[in-house]
Amino acid sequence: MKYDTLTYEMDDGAAIITLNRPDKMNALTTQMRAEIEVAVTHAGRNARVVVLTGAGRAFCSGQDLGDRANASDLDLERTLRDEYAPMLSAIVDCPVPTVAVVNGAAAGAGANLALACDVVIASESAYFLQAFTRIGLIPDAGGTYVLPRTMGMAKAMGAALFAEKITARQADAWGMIWEAVADDGFEAHWRTRVAHLSHGPTQAFAAAKRVIRSSWNNDLESQLASEAAEQGACGKSRDFREGVLAFVEKRKPSFEGR
Repeated sequence: MKYDTLTYEMDDGAAIITLNRPDKMNALTTQMRAEIEVAVTHAGRNARVVVLTGAGRAFCSGQDLGDRANASDLDLERTLRDEYAPMLSAIVDCPVPTVAVVNGAAAGAGANLALACDVVIASESAYFLQAFTRIGLIPDAGGTYVLPRTMGMAKAMGAALFAEKITARQADAWGMIWEAVADDGFEAHWRTRVAHLSHGPTQAFAAAKRVIRSSWNNDLESQLASEAAEQGACGKSRDFREGVLAFVEKRKPSFEGR
């Protein structure tokens, strides 16, 4: 498939989607949002892990206000409903693990694009910025949903109201992301993480995603029932049999993803 605003490559079971407008710090346009949705959906059917990252010095600087002749003509409600929501849903509902590799600035909707992924790995020099109130807006692109669930109400409210940069190290310490990694060796580190996922028990990863995400809306009884059902399915998989056999034989398992 051909994309104009991003690149798509397969590497050992991993689909690597790179936002590719480095001269605009990978700011989001209507076309880019549509291409991300298509690329992630395609990757979910053909890969065992999906990586989302940015070209150049930024991950994504958020909405490209130059995407319209006049920024005031931007219908924000329609844009969020018809363009952002499908893109974010494609990421959240992707049947395989999604990893945001945050290589630089992640601001506004760009920050929340990263946080929509299952795992966020950031370079130490990267930062996150809920920049919305600087221009008279509220956090969007799922920010009001994911922030209090990851970093708590107090930090989420401060991030929204003060619109200050949150360093990768702060984001790590506050529980926003999985980890912040030193710039030296960053690429080797995230590629090792991705390889772990691309060679892992894909069915179990998918089940873990479903159960953990659904827990936000379940009571304990419902969650225990969901766990039991998903674990029952995993227990019938070839990967479970391989995992047990490898444990008994004291060797590394060779998962097929089935």
